[in-house]
Amino acid sequence: MERKIKKGLQYFTPEYLEHTKKMSASEIAQFLDDYQKVFYSDEGKRKLISIRVPEKLLDLFKAKAKLKNQRYQTLIVELMRDWLFVQDE
Repeated sequence: MERKIKKGLQYFTPEYLEHTKKMSASEIAQFLDDYQKVFYSDEGKRKLISIRVPEKLLDLFKAKAKLKNQRYQTLIVELMRDWLFVQDE
């Protein structure tokens, strides 16, 4: 299954942009390295978790994933990644 990379529109606060102007080259390199590990690496350990969700919600989620020919657990991981990098409003 080919993994599609989603490119979302990002919004940055003026404070964040000012902070990034003060970053050193090594801090920028570390940020880019960490970013690549999160978005482009399927390697690394996976952690088995157990969560309680409403049964009907999970059934609907699985059904929609199946209609789109996607694995529901993969979609959950994508949702987690997306949530991490969405600018809080």
